[in-house]
Amino acid sequence: MSTSPSPAFRHGQPAPIGILLVNLGTPDAPTADAVRRYLAQFLSDPRVVEIPRLLWKPILHGIILRVRPAKSARKYATVWTPEGSPLLVWTRRQAAALQARLALAHPGSQVLVEPAMRYGQPSVDQGLDRLMAAGARCILVLPAYPQYSGATTGSAFDAVAAWGQASRWVPELRFVGQYHDDPAYIQALATSIRRQWATLGEPDVLVTSFHGMPERTLLLGDPYHCQCHKTARLLAEALGWPREQLRVTFQSRFGKAKWLEPATEPTLEALAREGHRHVQVVCPGFSADCLETLEEIAQEGRAAFLAAGGQTFHYLPCLNDSDEGMAALLAVAEQHLAGWTLTPATDAEREASRQRALALGAAQ
Repeated sequence: MSTSPSPAFRHGQPAPIGILLVNLGTPDAPTADAVRRYLAQFLSDPRVVEIPRLLWKPILHGIILRVRPAKSARKYATVWTPEGSPLLVWTRRQAAALQARLALAHPGSQVLVEPAMRYGQPSVDQGLDRLMAAGARCILVLPAYPQYSGATTGSAFDAVAAWGQASRWVPELRFVGQYHDDPAYIQALATSIRRQWATLGEPDVLVTSFHGMPERTLLLGDPYHCQCHKTARLLAEALGWPREQLRVTFQSRFGKAKWLEPATEPTLEALAREGHRHVQVVCPGFSADCLETLEEIAQEGRAAFLAAGGQTFHYLPCLNDSDEGMAALLAVAEQHLAGWTLTPATDAEREASRQRALALGAAQ
């Protein structure tokens, strides 16, 4: 396998620590063409769709990419912002806020945080290339998925590994696998919910909605289902919330295969029919608001609950770049940065290093 040339290197240049904050992805625009390009990349990932390629490709290109993009584009249009896709907007803000918090927590340190999308732009390759070009040779890959799944976290690792296979100079890499039960993350969720309860009041039932996965992933050993339930249990304990007033559900089903249950929308309808008048939904598997939370839950979920007889529905936003959310992300990053030197060499030390390299024949 051929490798790409390494970025131009100058001896004595700064060597910051790099963090790549990776989220799932988004189309470039709320249009059918942009959504088609995004879905083609997303649904071609064998981690996402585990159907044999010879069977899946005709379905994907012959049916799904002809029918689904226009429908999905209309949904994206309902949540699109003047700055662009909500997921990309929040991920960029999180990256900037994490970099700022690291600078405050470690005066004199030099840490660069780059946002990246597993599918779409900016890509994982682009983010890693930017960090390498800035001189980073120690890079922490931080997928923004609290719960591990092969289709999300595992796929992010695949993208990083593919970039490494094509790179001549592979930096020292660390990879965050999950933080579903991290105390700072659980506390951030609880703090965010309590703050919203101060305005909205407490619901009859709090529904925790996680992204769905085919049931076969659980049977094949993916820990996602178990980690979702653990997050919900720890959240209930942190809130002091009665376990019988909390539901764990799974949203975003796709295709005809059996998916993890119970499903979110049917659960909301059932709660309304059972006489629960006030329901709130939180999505602890999403670190940032996106189509799946803002349209599927805040719009479609609300409509389903009210149509079935419910009276009050609230969607509780993701942590996004809130103070509590960023404190949790900082805590996770710091755990995995341990042992790396965050304080850069002085100008004099770097210049001395450069002079030694030049004396040995280095070009720059």
